[in-house]
Amino acid sequence: MNRKFIIFILFIIPFITQFAFLPFVNNIHPIIFGLPLLHLWLFLWVFLTPVCTFIIYRLQKSWGDIE
Repeated sequence: MNRKFIIFILFIIPFITQFAFLPFVNNIHPIIFGLPLLHLWLFLWVFLTPVCTFIIYRLQKSWGDIE
């Protein structure tokens, strides 16, 4: 795969999961860890978005795109 395509996919994953899937997770039930599904979903992506960003950083650093 093209390098820019991989970075684009990693960049767009948090946006798609947070906005496109909202109608599917916008439910009060089930309650997981004491949170409605929507709150848990958004809280989960608060931590997963920096993971995607870190992966992009490491890929660019290993490819020599940044110093």
